[in-house]
This record gives sequence, structure tokens and C-alpha cells, in this order.
Amino acid sequence: MSENNTNINWFPGHMKKTRELIQENLKLVDAAVELLDSRIPASSRNPIIGDLVKNKIRIIILNKSDLADPERTKEWAEKLRAEGSRVLVMNAESGEGASALKSLLGKIRDENNEGRQRKRPLRLMIVGIPNVGKSSLINRLTGSRGAKTGNKPGVTRGKQWLSLGDDIMLLDTPGILWPKFEDQNVAKKLAFCGSIKDEIMDIPTLGMELIGVLSGIAPELLAARYKLDGIEETPLLTMEAIAIKRGFILPGKRIDYERTARTVLDEFRSGTIGRISLE
Repeated sequence: MSENNTNINWFPGHMKKTRELIQENLKLVDAAVELLDSRIPASSRNPIIGDLVKNKIRIIILNKSDLADPERTKEWAEKLRAEGSRVLVMNAESGEGASALKSLLGKIRDENNEGRQRKRPLRLMIVGIPNVGKSSLINRLTGSRGAKTGNKPGVTRGKQWLSLGDDIMLLDTPGILWPKFEDQNVAKKLAFCGSIKDEIMDIPTLGMELIGVLSGIAPELLAARYKLDGIEETPLLTMEAIAIKRGFILPGKRIDYERTARTVLDEFRSGTIGRISLE
């Protein structure tokens, strides 16, 4: 195991199709609901989506708020509101914030219908990068399991129109990443949070790099979770200390870097290590 950096550049064909799908169907919708990951609001804010929906009503949802530092999330919400966006903080999995979103959508629907003799339903598009919680949000809004969910990116495929009741219609789209990661730090944060498929990643290196990040921004939480006496001089040494504490040892007293990395990644993504914001 060497301390090599990962280099991420990923843009599968279905994401190109998704961009085209969004462009084709924008004329059918009145508003766009963009989900961001509360742990990485900047990195999960797709510039392609911003460009595509710039002429539509835009609602930004800071989702997965239960996994992020609440103070940091509050700061991000204020920053985005100052830019002129309508912002809500949510945990779509538990339903926290769902009633506030429904209320806001109803208000927008009524504003759009003001002065109209024939009322029109509000048509929405939900957009966001993979694994940000779109399907969980749709299930909350529809009160059903109509949208397929999964804890891996790329579960949602194709186009679906769903009724939310109260004259509100929703167009679901798959997650979309941008074609090229100009900033590898952005790509790594997306990978840490599970928005890039683990299957294409070097997991031991990715896990080690996450350990390095957590050692800098949340050393106490990292040490407490893995019962470490302290953070080691390098991420690799800290990773090995975690492996020893957890008993992740292969025959010949070799460190199981793969298992250690997957454990740290999974426990960060689930919030088991703590509520940590990377931005």
C-alpha cells in the first residue's frame, strides 16, 4: 500500500443522455428542485444544472442534513439564500423538511395561477448528482414507494412523471455529473460521499485519503470512533492503526487495507463517525 493519489475522470454515457433529457423537457416544467449534499454543498452543486435551469424557478434543498455539521449547514443555507435562491434544509430519508417543501410548492403553484381563469398544475423537475437522495425525496412527496431507491449512484433510470397531488406534477430524472472534473478535490469529495460508483475507484487509496481529510477536520471524532490514542503522522499510519484496532489483519500479519478503507468510507457515509461537513 503506497500513498498514491487517486485521479478521477468519469462521465458514463447515460449521464450525457440525462443532460439531453433535461434540455428536452425543460420547456415542460415551471420549476427545478436541485438537491445538494449538505456535507459538500459546493462540490455537489453541478454547474451544468445551474446553466440548464437558469430561466426557471429554482429551489435548492440541502439534503442529508442529518449527516452534516448543523452549524455549517446553517451557514450554507444563509449563503445560498443571499444569492437569491429559495433554500430548504432536509433529511428526505426521515421526512424532515418535507412539509415545508410541500408548502413552498403550493405557494409557487398559486403564484403561477394568479389571475388565470383556468388553473394549471405546477410542473417540477428534480435534479441532482447521483446518490444525493432524489428517490427518497420523491417517495416522501408522493407518499409511496413509486420511485426506485438505492444507496448506490445510478439507480434511477429514464424519465418518470409522478403526481404529488394538489395539482403538482413531478418529472424525475437520473443523477447527472459533469463531463470533466477540473478540480480533483471536488471529485474526491463526491467519491467520499458515494456519488461516484465505488466499483470504478481504488478503494484502499480512496479510504486512506478520506482518513487524511478527517484527520485534519475532525481528528477527535475519528480517534474516538476507532479508539485511537491519537492521529498518526500520516494517513497511511492512521489507517494501519485503525486496522490493528479493528483486527483487520490478513494471514502473515498483513494489514487488510481494502476492508479498512471500506469500513471508514461506509461509516463516514452513514454518519457513524459523526456529523461531518467536508466544506
